[in-house]
Parts: sequence; C-alpha cells; structure tokens
Amino acid sequence: MADETQPDTVAAVDLGSNSFHLIIARVVAGELAVVDRMRDQVQLAAGLDEARCLRPEAQARALATLQAFGQRLAEACPQHVRAVGTATLRHAADGAAFAQAASAALGHRVEVISGREEARLIYLGVARSLDGEPGRRLVVDIGGGSTEVVLGEGYDALVEASLPMGCVSHTLRHFPGGVLSEDAMRRAEGAARAELGELAGRYRALGWERCVGASGTIKAVGEVLRATGWGEAGITPAGLGRLRQAVVGAGHVDALALPGLKAERAGVLAGGLAILRVLFEALGIELLVPAAAALREGVLFDLMGRLGLQAAR
Repeated sequence: MADETQPDTVAAVDLGSNSFHLIIARVVAGELAVVDRMRDQVQLAAGLDEARCLRPEAQARALATLQAFGQRLAEACPQHVRAVGTATLRHAADGAAFAQAASAALGHRVEVISGREEARLIYLGVARSLDGEPGRRLVVDIGGGSTEVVLGEGYDALVEASLPMGCVSHTLRHFPGGVLSEDAMRRAEGAARAELGELAGRYRALGWERCVGASGTIKAVGEVLRATGWGEAGITPAGLGRLRQAVVGAGHVDALALPGLKAERAGVLAGGLAILRVLFEALGIELLVPAAAALREGVLFDLMGRLGLQAAR
C-alpha cells in the first residue's frame, strides 16, 4: 500500500512464542498513530520437538502467517520495518535457519533478539504508553516462551532480566494433556520459583512505586478478574488466589470456562498463572495494572529513534 512508502510510517513484526503480531503506525507530531494491526496465534513454542527443532507443521503455519504479513508490507521501506524473533527462536536448535526462511516469507529481515533486548524494548513500549509518568516502575511481561522483568524510570530500563519460562512452554511442561490439578499447579509454581532464583531479592532491594504488566497472559488474567469481580482495580494476590482455585477446580482445560476468558487463551492460562502468582509472591507485588502496550510498540518507538523521527532512546 502507498501509505507504507511515506517516510513517517513505521512497522514492527513480533514473532512471539505464542502469537505473531504486525503493527503499522504513522508518526504524527512525535507520537504513534496506529493505522493497522494483524495477529495470528501461531504457538511457535508448541512446535518444538524433543531435539528443540521446529516441527515442519509449525514452520509451515508460521511461514504462512509471515507471508500474509509480507503482503501487507509489500511496499514498505525496508529501513522502516523491524521484525524480531523472541524466546522460541533463541532456544530452537534450528532458530537461525528458520529466521532465514522467515525473512524470505516476510520480505524483510527477521532479527532474533536477546532476552535483555526484548526486556528493554518491552519496557520502552510500556513506558511510552504511560506518557512519561514519573517514578520508578516494575514492568512484568509473561510471553509464550519467556518472562521479562524490568525495573526502570521514565523511558530508561535500569535492571533487565529475561527468564526462560512462558505461558506456552510452562503449560506444556507442567500441565500435559490439559489436566489441571493441585499437584500440577504446585509443580509449575515450584519450577517458576527455581527460575526466578535470587533475582527477586535484588529487585525488592531496589524497590518501585508502581507495577505494570504487559502481553497476553496478564491482559487475560486482568480481563477475567474484572469480569468475575475478583479484581476491578487490577490484579491482586487475592484475585490470583481465587483464579488459581477456579483453574485447578476445573480439572481440565476443556472444562475451563470463566467470564472474560477467551477460548484461545484457555489452553495456556494455567502455565502463565503459575508464573504470575510466583512473581507476586517473590517480589511482594500488591497490585499490578495491565498496560496497553508491549514489545511491538517498543520496537516501533525504538525504530522512531533510529530514524530520527523521535528521540526514543
């Protein structure tokens, strides 16, 4: 489309472990005005086999989505598009080879970014969505294959961490066959504590004034808590406790029906919930408010800075 040839138009592609996203925006007076979004729940993390290679059917599904994104970006200036691969492509034994195939399907280079770069971009997207709100904040993002925890002030991330656990990978590992039990939830929570390790102490020592969450798991949990009346102001330990009881009580993913819960999210809710509860417990979080932005918005703002359209850095 002709719009993408304009010098003030930028686009980001997020090859997430659960969903792929495309966002296109114009830069108007130093701010982003979104003109189009595309999304597909590819669940790339679920496509890894025992050897950490992407199964052919997972690759085919992902490449088909990228081809559709590529059609939308057919006339885009390459310098104004940034496509990033995250946890699954970092961990996959054939991640580099798939990134080449993905670049060909999309028509733009796919860059596999580090966990710390992912955390920095997530923080930037969230911070910009809060319009420069002062004070130190903790930003948490539970993706499909990794969890990012960032402390920052203003637009700058101060401490970044990326943990190798996400809603898809954690659900597959600890809730096989969709079985939801107390024992499975305890194992999932124990594994999350082990991954978090001593990181929590460092974050608690530094402190923060506000906690903000990003991406699908946190948005889904927030929507369920609002719809059920368990957390209208945001996500709290009490609300998570009630949600945990409801999830375990369902017994199986197929029986998990909660107000505000979308069918596509039900299958990976348990793993994400286990991670989120442990983060609350270990970090002493009392209230977490879901944010409107995440990694893809951070990529756009960072790209604006690189192009000189806005001092995003």
